[in-house]
Amino acid sequence: MSPLSSIDAAREAVNELLAGGVRCVVVCPGSRSAPLAYALAEAEGRGHLELVVRIDERVGGFTALGAALSSGRPTAVVTTSGSAVGNLVPAVMEANHAEVPLVVLSADRPEDLHGTGANQTTEQFDLFGEHVRFAATVEAGASPSSSVRTALSAATGALDGVPAGPAQLNLCFREPLVPQEGWEPSLGGWDAPPVQPYAYRRPPVAALGGLPPRRTAVLAGHGAGPLAEAFAAAHGLPLLAEPTSNARFGGHAVGPYRLLLDGPPGDAIERVVLFGRPTLSRPVTKLLAREGVQTALYHARPAAWFREGRRRERLIDDLDVLSGFAGRGAEGWLDAWLLAGAAAQEAVDRIITGPGAPLTGPRLAQLVWENARGQLMLGSSNGIRDVDLAAAPAPQPAARVFANRGLAGIDGTVSTASGLWLGRRIETTVFLGDLTLLHDAGGLLIGEGEAEPDVRAVVLNDSGGAIFGLLEHGRVGREPGHPGAGVAVERLFGTPHRADLRALAAAYGVRHTLVRTTAEAADALSAPRRAGREIIEARVDRSGLRALHGRIRAAVVDAVGVRS
Repeated sequence: MSPLSSIDAAREAVNELLAGGVRCVVVCPGSRSAPLAYALAEAEGRGHLELVVRIDERVGGFTALGAALSSGRPTAVVTTSGSAVGNLVPAVMEANHAEVPLVVLSADRPEDLHGTGANQTTEQFDLFGEHVRFAATVEAGASPSSSVRTALSAATGALDGVPAGPAQLNLCFREPLVPQEGWEPSLGGWDAPPVQPYAYRRPPVAALGGLPPRRTAVLAGHGAGPLAEAFAAAHGLPLLAEPTSNARFGGHAVGPYRLLLDGPPGDAIERVVLFGRPTLSRPVTKLLAREGVQTALYHARPAAWFREGRRRERLIDDLDVLSGFAGRGAEGWLDAWLLAGAAAQEAVDRIITGPGAPLTGPRLAQLVWENARGQLMLGSSNGIRDVDLAAAPAPQPAARVFANRGLAGIDGTVSTASGLWLGRRIETTVFLGDLTLLHDAGGLLIGEGEAEPDVRAVVLNDSGGAIFGLLEHGRVGREPGHPGAGVAVERLFGTPHRADLRALAAAYGVRHTLVRTTAEAADALSAPRRAGREIIEARVDRSGLRALHGRIRAAVVDAVGVRS
């Protein structure tokens, strides 16, 4: 059989992607990857997929990641050869730990050009190491079909015992890299599917009969899903749910739960049932390690975020068995949590919304949580923790919540939010800090002719990295008699800056609104949405953040009872 031309090999690869369910491909421009770009343009012209162009490979990787997260479909990203592929490493690492079906299509030069000093040539195969479920190089002229099928099976979790996650296809192309003379794609194009608003459906969960009464808490970590809420409701148990669990709602959910774990009623917990991955707070980590507390993790399928035998929890893959472990809520157990939760929520609200209270991260988090519809992306660092601390659970969810909690990095947050919109075409809000925005400012660039995402970015701008002031570094920076320590900590961890976010927004053609007070923030967030991209910048002062959290903790102690 004669070798395939580069264009025909690329067309085969694209056909297999379509057969495997891929409907969105992010292309980063380059010459060696041109055959894929041409083949994808042909497929888009026939209405088979959506082609998205991003000039920055790191942006492209996280955009594809967001589209896969939102749509649930495998999504591909295309790069040329050389350092371009390396820019995908952060997105691939996140996709690995978060089990996202991200397919990397890296173009490469033929094997005979490796080791010759050929431009943009390096060892790309297995560049991502253990972070991909499958990697293969397809030599120039060979059919890529079998490799593409295997990569899609690996990415979507179809391989036995292997969780979903990223895969790499390293496709070697030999010149010519362009189609025959006179080429042009079809005149049609991709029609985005109709918008489907977010709708919550409670999973059917029933408790076994004759369960013993127990003081069990249901802990919903990242990715737990509404199953955690349904389980807690069926068993009469308190629900302690992180924002990205997508279980933080209903009559059993306790808002500021993490402030209740070191005293009543948290000190009386006998058992914990864990859904998803807890990622946010040290009080939760301490609870799961507490001597005398039995723990179980609902483990219905392979997971990428832990290795069996490394965690303390008993792994249970059957809901009836989990029901027997959890028991039913002991008399007064749920009421004790709901009363304490209500008192703690009132105390938090009193501190952050009382007369004269300035706009702060926790108060802005409340407003974002109350007003977000469709999809909500939470940036790592303080923002997601402010939501976890202050946002009261609603009777039912109004938005599906996302975050890059696989590795909890701040990189790619803007791009991921753009990808989330691409995956569902519904309004998307992203709540993030100023450094998180600046780290991915390139994600604001949408090329002419590309679809304009309907994304509202709410930026908590405190001119630096406030989260470190709440960690041990905050104590180091305030040691009496050592003023130099504070200067060093501020420089190394606070990383202050004077970036003008209004000018940045203008440069990228993004609407900008500045708010400085709670009233201004509430007005901006409750106003009717306009299509397109916007930044709502909330200017706050981080110098008093550590003291604010201290006042919140003290108010909750006074409201709920003395800590043990």
